[in-house]
Amino acid sequence: MLSIRWQATLSYLGDYLVASEPPRPADLILVLAGDFWGPRVVKGAELVAQGYAPLALISGTPYQGRPDGELAIEFLVKQGYPARLFQSFAHDAKSTIEEAIVLRPELKRRGVKRVLLVTSAYHSRRAAIVLRLFCPGIQFIPVPGPDPNFHPHDWWNDPVSKRFFYSEWKKILGTVLVAYPGYMVKNIFRH
Repeated sequence: MLSIRWQATLSYLGDYLVASEPPRPADLILVLAGDFWGPRVVKGAELVAQGYAPLALISGTPYQGRPDGELAIEFLVKQGYPARLFQSFAHDAKSTIEEAIVLRPELKRRGVKRVLLVTSAYHSRRAAIVLRLFCPGIQFIPVPGPDPNFHPHDWWNDPVSKRFFYSEWKKILGTVLVAYPGYMVKNIFRH
């Protein structure tokens, strides 16, 4: 009996990492960096093609001298999606927090209020937390792409899922307990 409850708790903690809401009309679809030819960009393309937003902004860092958002757009055009549905947003962010900080002025410039947030399933909860904290005033609706490498219901039985699980929980706790409070304190004393 105790074993069943323990497994239920572990499953709950794995499931919690996957934040997913039904898509609804938005000002923009934001595809986070880290996947320029896989499930994230395909999910973003599907959403924009279905008319949930007029544009998918593909965030990305340099890859072999080019923004990976440009490479993603080329990939999606080869899959039959019109190039006009996408724009690339290039940056040098090394973390989700840095990505949110560099995206904030761009999202503000575009005047967006509601964004469909596309990332990998295991990363979706943390990404939503980070963007909500570091880009206040914008509603982020997580709509993750499928992730065949993360099994939230029994993550402890799979080495790859286990690595994602521990990494994401560590980063969530680091974000809410250390990074965001430190960022706020630093900004208070900046003025």
